[in-house]
Amino acid sequence: MRFVIAGGHGQIALRLERVLSARGYEVAGIIRSPEQGDDLRQVGAEPILLDLESASLEQVAAYLQGADAAVFAAGAGPGSGAARKETVDKAAAVLFADAAARAGVRRFLIVSSMGADPNHPGDDVFDVYLRAKGEADAHVSRQEALEWTILRPGALTNDAGTGLVRLEAHTGRGAIPRDDVAAVLAELLETPATAGLTLELIGGSTPVSVAVKSVAGN
Repeated sequence: MRFVIAGGHGQIALRLERVLSARGYEVAGIIRSPEQGDDLRQVGAEPILLDLESASLEQVAAYLQGADAAVFAAGAGPGSGAARKETVDKAAAVLFADAAARAGVRRFLIVSSMGADPNHPGDDVFDVYLRAKGEADAHVSRQEALEWTILRPGALTNDAGTGLVRLEAHTGRGAIPRDDVAAVLAELLETPATAGLTLELIGGSTPVSVAVKSVAGN
């Protein structure tokens, strides 16, 4: 199986690429800078040089041809301004989802954020971010051609993963290591019965595989 990950050099994406490659999957990551390519190769992923802020729908769809699933894990980053929340966290996510549908990719995962809401109030950059993520999620959820799952992690940390999580429609606030976010994403990719779900994720007491199977059975 072939998976294509947008934001391929991101902290979650690199971890996910390593996990998927170790499981024997063919993995490609979309990056903006050729200097990032070696980092992807080291975790077993093929780098695709493409700027989602300037690419056309047709260009993105061409790279998604033949993929079994697509994962949007890109983000403007904590140091970026409001404008890039719109162009990356919203517009690039919308483009990637539309391109997946155009290319016939059925399975689609998007890494969102706890609190994402198209109607989130406020004018601070973080408020703009939460609105952008919420608008992107809403667009993905309207894509009838996609078997989508929206994952909304809590506060991200670089602590070592525990493999123990809380994954539910509503978890309440909490933190989650990026290692565990990547592990959940990999499990979601292997669990198509989670399609159509919007899930929140924080640290917890349930093993990742059990947590994913539990929500898939609801």
